[in-house]
Amino acid sequence: MIQTLILTLFPVLIIIAAIGDFLTMKIPNWLNILVGTSFFAAAFYVGMPLEQIGWHVAAGVIVLIVGFGLFAGGLIGGGDAKLLAVAAMWLGMEQLIMFLVVMSIAGGVLAVAMKLWWWVKLEADLRGFKWFKSTVKSSIDLPYGVAIAVGALFAFRHSWWLEPANTQLLG
Repeated sequence: MIQTLILTLFPVLIIIAAIGDFLTMKIPNWLNILVGTSFFAAAFYVGMPLEQIGWHVAAGVIVLIVGFGLFAGGLIGGGDAKLLAVAAMWLGMEQLIMFLVVMSIAGGVLAVAMKLWWWVKLEADLRGFKWFKSTVKSSIDLPYGVAIAVGALFAFRHSWWLEPANTQLLG
């Protein structure tokens, strides 16, 4: 029972964040805090070695620093930066590159899909108002929590939590 809870906790919370970001363009602080604190609860419960916890925390801190740099530059939202960091903490250094690469690819696909949808919607909404189309903003906001979730869920399948030697700790 506890094994199932621990192995589904992170994926469920990440999916909730992605859905919420898609619907509201916000990732609430309480959800990021829950994802972060649940890592520590799960790690201590299963007896993750302290050195391993340290590497997982280091991954989170590195991503948090880079994420806030991206936030300061206006490239991502603050909730996205925090979700990136707590997801990286769950995944650890071993899966960090895989997480970031898959997330980036998913973000690119998301950007293309959202832009195409926006163009189709704009065309339908403004049919017959050609002079007005040039005044409408051409940028769109992306719910990047969706891309973060895709990368996190992909990398989680290969993470410390699902290595055969470590699943025995969960049982």
